[in-house]
Amino acid sequence: MSQRTPLRPLARILDARARGENPDLIERDNIRARGEAGREAARARVAWRIGLVIGIFCVCFGAVGVRMGTLAASTPEEPQRADTAPVIMAQRADITDREGRVLATNLVTHALYAQPPMMVDPVGTAKKLAKIFPDLDAKRLAADFTGSRKFVWIKKKISPEQLQLVHDIGEPGLLFGPREMRLYPNGRLAAHVLGGARFGNEGVDSAEIVGTAGVEKAFDGWLRDPANNGAPLKLSIDLTVQQAVEEILAGGMKLMNAKGATAVVMEAHTGEIIAMASLPDFDPNDRPAPLAKGDASDSPLFNRAVQGVYELGSTFKIFAVAQALELGLVNPTTMLDTKSPMVWGRFRIRDFHNYGPALSITDIVVESSNVGTARIALLIGGQRQKAFLESLGFMAPTPVELSEANSGRPIVPAKWSEITSMTVGYGHGLAASPLHLAAAYATIANGGYKVKPTLVHAATHEKGPQVMSTEAAKTALAMMRAVVTRGTASFADVPGYEVAGKTGTADKVKPGGGYYDNKVIATFASAFPASDPKYILVLSLDEPSSFAANETRRTAGWTAVPVAAEVIRRIAPILGMRPADSVPEVLDGIQLVKAAKSH
Repeated sequence: MSQRTPLRPLARILDARARGENPDLIERDNIRARGEAGREAARARVAWRIGLVIGIFCVCFGAVGVRMGTLAASTPEEPQRADTAPVIMAQRADITDREGRVLATNLVTHALYAQPPMMVDPVGTAKKLAKIFPDLDAKRLAADFTGSRKFVWIKKKISPEQLQLVHDIGEPGLLFGPREMRLYPNGRLAAHVLGGARFGNEGVDSAEIVGTAGVEKAFDGWLRDPANNGAPLKLSIDLTVQQAVEEILAGGMKLMNAKGATAVVMEAHTGEIIAMASLPDFDPNDRPAPLAKGDASDSPLFNRAVQGVYELGSTFKIFAVAQALELGLVNPTTMLDTKSPMVWGRFRIRDFHNYGPALSITDIVVESSNVGTARIALLIGGQRQKAFLESLGFMAPTPVELSEANSGRPIVPAKWSEITSMTVGYGHGLAASPLHLAAAYATIANGGYKVKPTLVHAATHEKGPQVMSTEAAKTALAMMRAVVTRGTASFADVPGYEVAGKTGTADKVKPGGGYYDNKVIATFASAFPASDPKYILVLSLDEPSSFAANETRRTAGWTAVPVAAEVIRRIAPILGMRPADSVPEVLDGIQLVKAAKSH
């Protein structure tokens, strides 16, 4: 503690009196000095406090500036909810075709719900909502609004126009929840490939979109995975080819009076599916409910290309011939007995026409002889035949990326007896899907290499195992070309595109066993161009019937083949194929066509 200086120090007073000075001046000087010292101390304290305040402000503003700089330099992130409710993932990746054209995307929309305690006129509001949404029941809504419920879902998604009409009601108890919905901008196009989506977990502010069928379901996890950074799922489908195939298939189905139809266009070397159509179809934007009873194939949801398991008739004959060529059992000019009927125990195998006592292997394919193919199957033997068909994929569901693929399991004979081997050789007794057939024909067309059907577009593909020699495959392909130029598929000889193929007409199996007398599955399986096959087309009609040449025709040569020819004529230019130098036969503006053989 500092000592205070006295205002009248005795020594100084005595000294002042000795010098004759006034001692009172000493007190006044001390009072003035003491006051100046106090003022200096006060000034120092004020200056220190001001400096402290300035320092605090500098630190605070500096911290704010640093934080703002950090935020400006960082990647924006969505704010997280503070509660513990589960997060609903609404974002879903787009689906495009091989050229990047959108097949499925998301659309911002709203859900409509009500909080009855907040409603002013619940009964009147129910009536007004029923006018905006005719599918709603005004009485049911009124009961919900006037009861004990605190929350009522009204519509899971509404259009902007409907949203405005609901706004105009002016009811404070009607509320909107923003969300995304799945949109298929092309409507019915490629419906069975895409499948569809629905809402999964739902909240007021968002809803989860989950796949229900097709690639939407098969790739559901991938489409919802944020790690993909919004990258689209690129399918092998070509939108323009798909459109052409569906349009022609619908016209052909109507012209041939068929109850259903399907077509698959596939790359012969990669297995990529360029188009896949099944009729009747549906709009995935408004996916119908599955059938509660009856035949599943009667539903528009049924994918005939993958789920439809049929006996595919004479389209199978080329497999028996190709295997016999591979084993060295025959060559194209080998002659076999084709006298009809062929008697085997209690069974009789007949041909559609009497082809004489013998035919070459080539003509057995061209004329589509059941008897000749049965004899080839006997040369091969049941176990070798079964193993070969298994190597082509006919013993298991196709591995295509569709949720429905597993339901398309082939129906295989329980025992592989000699008669079974003969009937399977010409396409009866073993049932498979059109997609199975397309993949097997691709194996012949590409030189004998097995392909894996796929709906995903990829830059490269691994070559599958070789299941037959290139020489055997080329010989079989040449026979298929002869089927078009002078056999049962003459209507498929599209000028400039060298179509090779095989017809198949199989009686439909009755649900209780046996076969219908007047219902068939007519199929044409083809490859083009035959000199260097690039594409496979398999087209089937379910129960076709056409009146031509003064009689009712059901065989593939008269039904499936003309439709397939028109498909090839339309899609080949879209696929970048230029026709070979040829001039169609035209007389007075009418194009001439060759008469088709019936089979």
